[in-house]
Parts: sequence; structure tokens; C-alpha cells
Amino acid sequence: MYDYNYFSVFYKRLPDLLETLYEHVIISGIAILLGCIIAIPIGIFLSWTSIRWIKSTILNITNVFQTIPTLALLAMLLPLFGIGMKPAIVALFLYSLMPIMKNTYAGFESIDSEIIQSAEGMGYSPLQRLLQIEIPLAVPYIMSGIRLTTVYIVSWAVLAGLIGGGGLGQLIVTGMGLNDQPLIIAASVFSMILVLITDFLLGTVEKLFSRKGQPEKQNV
Repeated sequence: MYDYNYFSVFYKRLPDLLETLYEHVIISGIAILLGCIIAIPIGIFLSWTSIRWIKSTILNITNVFQTIPTLALLAMLLPLFGIGMKPAIVALFLYSLMPIMKNTYAGFESIDSEIIQSAEGMGYSPLQRLLQIEIPLAVPYIMSGIRLTTVYIVSWAVLAGLIGGGGLGQLIVTGMGLNDQPLIIAASVFSMILVLITDFLLGTVEKLFSRKGQPEKQNV
């Protein structure tokens, strides 16, 4: 048995914790950013198209990624991208597609058809209608999807440490290999705090957009 001084170990490991925390944020941030860039336009497209087989095909493809266990997907990506951040980012990006896309689709589907007809009667072009009416009204739904997805991605990013992808998971894996309990606890606490802070910040942004979107819905 070892008499660990948790505070001294934490202090000594603080530079490593901050470095891996930065890597964790980068991995999660890139995955979410790519997910938003791809999933939001697809969600908008699904709300516009009336071709059912296109909708079902896209939804089924993105849903497949949700059914694959995280470790299995990481292992499948290793031959393509090697060990490191790339397979972790790609895997997390694929996991982010479905919830962001579905919330975007739901947001656009929730818009009252009378609002769209009124905008068309006022001479709005499709682009003006999209930017000035549809997106502002759908933003609360979109932000809800981004918030939920980001919390999951930040949590799942811990598994990147298993394939040498960096992040706080790397310290957890190292601590397990060395039987270093203070290191494991410190890295785990950092990851939990990061998830809570992320959820709080995105929750605040979501409420802000919800307040802004509600008056516009009444005035249009």
C-alpha cells in the first residue's frame, strides 16, 4: 500500500493535466464543428425534400454510426488513419451527425406553414426566407441538438486515450498502467468538470437563442 498525497500529486501533474485538457477540447471541438458543418445543411435539406427514399436512406446511414460501439468504431478506423487524434476525431464526428441532423430537421418541421406562406406573400426569396425566418425559428432546436451532442462527445472523447489519441483519457490509461490512483482520479475529475462546464455554457446559449427566437415567431 502506498500513502499517496493527492494534493502533491495533483500539483506535480498539473501541467500534464492542462495539456491533455487542451487536447481533449481540441478533439471534441473539431468533431463537433465538423458535425455541425455537415449535419445542419443535411437536416435543412431533409426538411425541404419530399422524396421519402432520400430521407430514409440518409437517416438510416447516419443511424448506423450510432449503433456501432465506440471502441469498435475506433478499431475500424485505425487501419485507415493510424494511431492518434485522427481516428478519434473521425469517430466522434460520425457520432455527432445523427442528433444534430435530427434536431435541425425537427426545428424546420416545427415551423408553422402559415408563417412560410406569409413570407412568400411578402415577396421573400427562398434565401431570405431561410436566413431571416426559418433559421432563427429553428435555432432553439438546433442548439438543443448541439448541446446534447457536445456533452456526449466530450464524454466519449476519453476513449481516445485507448488509441493514443491524447486527451484526458490518455492520462487515465497511463494511470491505470502505472496503478497511479491519484492520476486516474485527477484526470477523471477534470473530464467530469469539463462536461459540466460545457453543458452549463451551451445551456445558457440555448436559453438565449430560445428567448430571441420566440418573439420573432410571434411577429412574422
